[in-house]
Amino acid sequence: MSFDPSSPTPRTVIDVRSVVKSINNGSNVVDILRGISFSVPQGQFLAVMGASGSGKSTLLGLLAGLDTVTSGVIVLDETDITNLGEDQLARVRGRKIGFVFQSYQLVSTLTAKENILLPAELSGLEGDNEARADELLERVGLSNRGHHYPIQLSGGEQQRVALARAFITRPPILMADEPTGNLDSANGQHVLELLLQLNREEKTTLVLVTHDRELAQYADRVILLRDGRIVSDELAAKPVGA
Repeated sequence: MSFDPSSPTPRTVIDVRSVVKSINNGSNVVDILRGISFSVPQGQFLAVMGASGSGKSTLLGLLAGLDTVTSGVIVLDETDITNLGEDQLARVRGRKIGFVFQSYQLVSTLTAKENILLPAELSGLEGDNEARADELLERVGLSNRGHHYPIQLSGGEQQRVALARAFITRPPILMADEPTGNLDSANGQHVLELLLQLNREEKTTLVLVTHDRELAQYADRVILLRDGRIVSDELAAKPVGA
């Protein structure tokens, strides 16, 4: 079941308050994000769009705890990550966030199944992780490819492994950065369908950065960034059947 904005108000999973990100390039200070504020309720699929240099990838990095804000506050699943140290941020990422990258980011020396299991092992997740990995391999159509290494897989297959890896810990938040950007149209559509299916089934809150307007139409909501500011924030008009 997809996110329904008319249902009783769900709890807020992501809360961004007056976030500024600036960098000092040696001669002057450059503002990348200029007072960004928004919140995301549980289960929503949010697409963040913008031209190159708009700040969308910087925003995703801040949300993921991979970078720190210059000022402002970011709260993820009721945890204020703004002033956490790297060890604390790593624990938050391990428990609360799944990642899907444009370039897959699989470990070349690990098999597909071992790549999927890696976040569970790093976070010390208890339970039958092997069975969970096998289940996810089947759900992404790769049950017979778990013993293969990334070099033995096509781009589409590698991204499907990356999807399975993102869901292994059952994170409440999934962050995706141009997840179909390196794929042809057929593989991109397949990966998108799997992403949306898994997102619905796992009841994950999804934040996706993309420049693709057609992809963004599948979202519940689209935020448009320009020059480090939000210039539009509205519910998306979804295509028929989405």
